[in-house]
Amino acid sequence: MTAARFLVVLDADSTLIRNEVIELLADEAGRRAEVQAATEAAMRGEVDFATSLRSRVDALRGVPTAAFERVRARIEPTQGVHELTAAVHERGGVVGVVSGGFHEILDHIAPGLGVDRWRANRLLLEGDVLAGAVDGEIVDADAKAASLQSWAAELGVAPHATIAIGDGANDLTMMAVAGLGIAFNAKPAVRAAASLVVGPQDLSEIIPLLP
Repeated sequence: MTAARFLVVLDADSTLIRNEVIELLADEAGRRAEVQAATEAAMRGEVDFATSLRSRVDALRGVPTAAFERVRARIEPTQGVHELTAAVHERGGVVGVVSGGFHEILDHIAPGLGVDRWRANRLLLEGDVLAGAVDGEIVDADAKAASLQSWAAELGVAPHATIAIGDGANDLTMMAVAGLGIAFNAKPAVRAAASLVVGPQDLSEIIPLLP
């Protein structure tokens, strides 16, 4: 594998895309309000992410897998995402996404947004409905940081040449191990801990920060 000049790793929900996928799935169960409140608490760092995710996924029990297509149709890419990923590629970089969301959605949208590699959770199925549980280990804050580090090692990218972009408390560990941690459309605790804060919801604002 050819070494990359640098690596940019983004969170997915409310960063790569404008939506919170689990809330769109909760719409299908008629439980959006309670899931949305739990998501916001987790992103503020008020509750443990893995514990919160398990409870929120439990609320999806019984949602048919046919809902995935409806949710994918509602996804809104964040403004500037195509410009950012194109600029990374033009400069010899690689774009990764690591998400507390779900492969069932990310696998379909990531390639079209210029993402080179991605990691997310998987939903356990019972036939053609959701079982209300995560299949396998949960992608939490530590897993996000480990993904950035392992991808950098595979690509021959030095730690100082990595950039992490996120909005929630579960992005803080990833941002701490990156050469540059950028809070994007972020919660107060994340803005306070980040190397840089980007306020406008436009990922192209990050292009001048690329090496």
